[in-house]
Amino acid sequence: MDTQTAKVDVSAKIVEIQTYMPETYKAIKAKAAEIGNVAFELVRRGLRGETNCFYAFEGGRVVGTPFATGPLPDHVAKLMVEFGCSFVCIFHTPEGQA
Repeated sequence: MDTQTAKVDVSAKIVEIQTYMPETYKAIKAKAAEIGNVAFELVRRGLRGETNCFYAFEGGRVVGTPFATGPLPDHVAKLMVEFGCSFVCIFHTPEGQA
């Protein structure tokens, strides 16, 4: 019995971020400088569809998976969409990193 799940290839999404989402890409690199390579793993997990890891939008592009719980109340998210933001990049904060 195969107990391992195949990982979804997210390389195209990573290229999309690097090519079309420069502020998001800067934010990812800054987060990696802050918390290490776990930042890149959070991005990959969010790009594979896992909630509460990574979510970003910039220039009409959306990547990652929306947060189901966390510090961003629904009304704040609604205001960001209604009034516009140049980009938004949300990461899960690993334990002990808050």
